[in-house]
Amino acid sequence: MSTLVTSNVSDGTDTVGTGYVVNGSAKAWCVLNQAATNDAFYDSFGLSSSTDDGTGKTTVTFSSSMASGNYATPSMTESGVGFNDIRTLNRDNSQTRGSSSYGFYNVHSGSYPDNSQHVSVVFFGDLA
Repeated sequence: MSTLVTSNVSDGTDTVGTGYVVNGSAKAWCVLNQAATNDAFYDSFGLSSSTDDGTGKTTVTFSSSMASGNYATPSMTESGVGFNDIRTLNRDNSQTRGSSSYGFYNVHSGSYPDNSQHVSVVFFGDLA
């Protein structure tokens, strides 16, 4: 394996420090259809698969593991139901270096609905 050491990366127009690229950019992200039978990806980066864990719950597996299970997962969901359908991301205790499990909890119904058609989750952390 070769190692390239540089302090900046440029495309000829913009220049960015490699520290930002390594430490400050998303390591993985996905947009998936949680209403589908298999929680299918519309698109993703840095993830190898998704698993339907039951009503309103999903596990995604990283292509490359994180350095620890303590990474950030900002997210959003759109169900198409309306503005009263407020949901919060609940990560469960099975978040590991290699995968993340979560569900979107509807604060009004008190349940994990399975009709989120556009779930977006971004993963920030250090790769192993």
